[in-house]
Amino acid sequence: MGKTITTYLFDGHPQGVQNIFISNKICSLMLIPRSSLDIINKRDELKSPAFYLLLGEDEYQQPKAYIGETENFAERIKDHDYKKTFWQKALVFISKDGAMTKADVQYLEHMAVAVAQTTKRYNISENKQIPKAPNLPEHQRSSTEEFFEDVRLLTSFVGCPIFDVPVHINKHLFYIKSKSCQAKGFYDDNGFTVLKGSILSQKTVPSFTWPKERERRLKEFAIQDDDKWILNIDMVFTSPSSASVYCLGSNNNGWDTWKDDKGQTLDEVYRKKLVAVPLK
Repeated sequence: MGKTITTYLFDGHPQGVQNIFISNKICSLMLIPRSSLDIINKRDELKSPAFYLLLGEDEYQQPKAYIGETENFAERIKDHDYKKTFWQKALVFISKDGAMTKADVQYLEHMAVAVAQTTKRYNISENKQIPKAPNLPEHQRSSTEEFFEDVRLLTSFVGCPIFDVPVHINKHLFYIKSKSCQAKGFYDDNGFTVLKGSILSQKTVPSFTWPKERERRLKEFAIQDDDKWILNIDMVFTSPSSASVYCLGSNNNGWDTWKDDKGQTLDEVYRKKLVAVPLK
């Protein structure tokens, strides 16, 4: 079923502060670049209970996020601006009807950290553990869970797939089959997903450009078994090439490296079939 999402640019600039919401829903997202934090002094709704994400990159230029909740975002963000250096923008979720409570945002934080730890799309190392769920009555818990589904949609809408879980039912699978690597995955709107259980090359070639980062990610997301690494999650990459480079430990073109069970490359299946239609 279709949805209508409205985006309002506060200063008319697409890179500035934005208010984004789904029609007929109470969930409202305010996207605030760090350079525009003075907005907190001008908007009363930012002084209410809020669930929020701080987004940026870690030292390896990989996406990083901090997940939090507060009774007063305008006050809380001042502390983050002083103490946290990694983030470049904040996603602040509030209720359009102003009915969200401290317990509601605590429950949102609890759900969000649990999902983000499962998807592993972002580095959330600054969230040390899953916060405990507050004791909510059943009806309040149900409405907050519905609110979180809108949070998931809006974060994905603004290009932050932190809560997106790869779905690989009926997907066109592609493989890398070599002496050192037996990997499989699929390509979709999220990028290229390498599936759990894939065997990854243990070594990298001398010309490999990011060996330390690959080693760190292997230790975090794979299990070492004798002389091989076995991926223990479904891991999403921004492109087929970044996925194949990670799997093989060598620089290569993923569009040609990934092949389906008929021997067709990813390029042949997804790009070369787009033959230009001659103009009449």
